[in-house]
Amino acid sequence: MKTEWDYTDLAEAYLKRPGYAQDAISKMFVTAKLGKGDKACDIGAGAAHLTLELASFGLDVCAVEPNDAMRSNGIKRTAQYNNVSWYEGIGEHTGMETGVFNIVTFGSSFNVCNRQEALQESKRILKPGGWFACMWNHRNLDDPLQMEIENILKKEIPGYSYGTRREDQTDIINASGLFNEVVYIEGTVVHDVLAEDFIEGWKSHGTVHRQSKDKFDFINQQIRGAVEAAGSGYIKIPYTTRIWMAQAKDN
Repeated sequence: MKTEWDYTDLAEAYLKRPGYAQDAISKMFVTAKLGKGDKACDIGAGAAHLTLELASFGLDVCAVEPNDAMRSNGIKRTAQYNNVSWYEGIGEHTGMETGVFNIVTFGSSFNVCNRQEALQESKRILKPGGWFACMWNHRNLDDPLQMEIENILKKEIPGYSYGTRREDQTDIINASGLFNEVVYIEGTVVHDVLAEDFIEGWKSHGTVHRQSKDKFDFINQQIRGAVEAAGSGYIKIPYTTRIWMAQAKDN
């Protein structure tokens, strides 16, 4: 399926992206009062980073992903789970049945949707009292290496912007009028990452790819130089997982 954000060329590198903070994911499960066998729709499931968390908890997961290459990698990574099914679709048009899910999740994907349309679709496919949740992993920019990489991005991409992925999502959720009070959850995790995997992971960043144009490879070479200058096979990367979730209104 063709979408405005085409991750085909980034799909393999996306496998190197870090997972979410486990304490934040656990709080999400508790907040939504989820139990084994409950139904989840993971939208923009990509390479299954969040899908794997949902499946391992015991949820019955419908993973929706528009990109063929990303979906193929996700299918491979979740092959051991018989409680995961994969579908082609987008956040605004999932193709799922009305009123069947306990939770609808967007793992680093809500920002590439028309968010109001995605919220309407989420409400449609949720059970009464079901939960919407969107989340991202944000690199902690007070880390010296992360700040150095940030400076590379801002130098090489004038006006570089994260778009909506680092915004507080509360107002956009409230504006839909479809959900109750927003619950905000965050958790931190320090990933001990093989330096080469971290470098390769940068090749998956669609936000950088879209704004850098013909400089994308050059920027990744500069990031490689910064990481290799640290002189270690493994590097510690601090991330904060930020989750915004809200329960569907009855009406």
